[in-house]
Amino acid sequence: MDTAFLLTAFATMFVIIDPIGLAPMFVALTTGSAVAHRRAIALRACIIAAAVLAIFGLFGEGLLELVGISMPAFRIAGGVLLFLTALDMLFERRTERRQGQASAADDPSVFPLATPLIAGPGAMASMILLTGEAASVGNTVGVYLVMVAVVVVTFLLFLAAVPLEKLLGDTGINVVTRLLGMLLAALSVQFVIDGIRNVIAG
Repeated sequence: MDTAFLLTAFATMFVIIDPIGLAPMFVALTTGSAVAHRRAIALRACIIAAAVLAIFGLFGEGLLELVGISMPAFRIAGGVLLFLTALDMLFERRTERRQGQASAADDPSVFPLATPLIAGPGAMASMILLTGEAASVGNTVGVYLVMVAVVVVTFLLFLAAVPLEKLLGDTGINVVTRLLGMLLAALSVQFVIDGIRNVIAG
């Protein structure tokens, strides 16, 4: 394995996935959930995200071409879906739903945590590019190990987010949720802009 290549791969995946930035997002999306339920959401989200990224590393570009979807179109779709989640966070729709009976539809592990927040268009594209640049089987295996390592770091930071919620309290969580809703809305718009720019450039 090429150590320099793997370090570059780790830095790329870490910056793209941004586990540190996702931790407060996890708090905002799971506010009010029991600790055990929150732990299950974190584990499920990370496992699904790792599986999605592995699939994209193996078959990504060919899979999208097979169904006639370009990466720019995928990025735009992810941005639109993220924007809808941002609206929920900004206007307390998630909180209102939790006041009623909990349902599977209110489980954020698959969407938006696993995808597109952890396994987003950028992370998927990075897996495609990194596996394509790997000059040996060892480097290819290393890319997958690096991806798993970053997802494990994300999971550990999700678990550490529980004390963060206790530290912030209800008022702090409300403030953070709305702030992150704004940031998520901006991120979703950036996804759409990047997708449109890639379409124009392509």
